[in-house]
Formats: sequence, C-alpha cells, structure tokens
Amino acid sequence: MERTLNRVELRGNVGADPKVTNLEGGVSVVRFTLATHESFKGRDGQFKEETTWHNIAAWSSKGMMDFSKVRKGAFLEVVGRLRYYKYIAKTGEEKFSCEIVALKMSLPELD
Repeated sequence: MERTLNRVELRGNVGADPKVTNLEGGVSVVRFTLATHESFKGRDGQFKEETTWHNIAAWSSKGMMDFSKVRKGAFLEVVGRLRYYKYIAKTGEEKFSCEIVALKMSLPELD
C-alpha cells in the first residue's frame, strides 16, 4: 500500500480569543479561528485581497506550545491535518464541517 499524506501548513492571524476546554487526565483542547490572506490581480487589473477563515483544534501534548499564548490577533503558524465531520444541527438538519487538527503550533518571528 502506498503512503498517503494529509498535511496542512498555515500562517495567519487568530480571529478571536480561543476557547480552552479542560478534559479528564489533565488534557486540554483549544479551538479558535485563523485568518489567512491572499492578494491577487483580478480580471479587471485591480489588486484584490481574499481572506479565508480556518477552524483550528489542538490538544495539549508534549511539544505543543502553551495555549495561553494564543490570543486574538496573534500571528500564528499551524501545521496539522484536515478533518471532515458531520453533525446534526439544532434544527435537525445534517451539516458538514471541516477543521484543521493542529499537530504543531508556533509564534514565528516576523522579519
């Protein structure tokens, strides 16, 4: 069987202060949004900027950064994998979503 790869690398700004949930056994999970920006020249010749919002989830583990450093506006680098899931909304409708499960996060030094 061939090896497969599910890897995402993002650098962007944290959209809001994260929500940290403490689980049994001293494990924590943090969830937040991360905004990435791209600039491109449109068909009309004008430069445009597009912002994409990503849902991030990370679990505390050895080597994971201190979640208290993750704050709204912070420039953050995230390396992880895509995870798709479905859930039932309060309306009873089946919904689908995607999130990045962070394997590594860091506050990169800006040049």
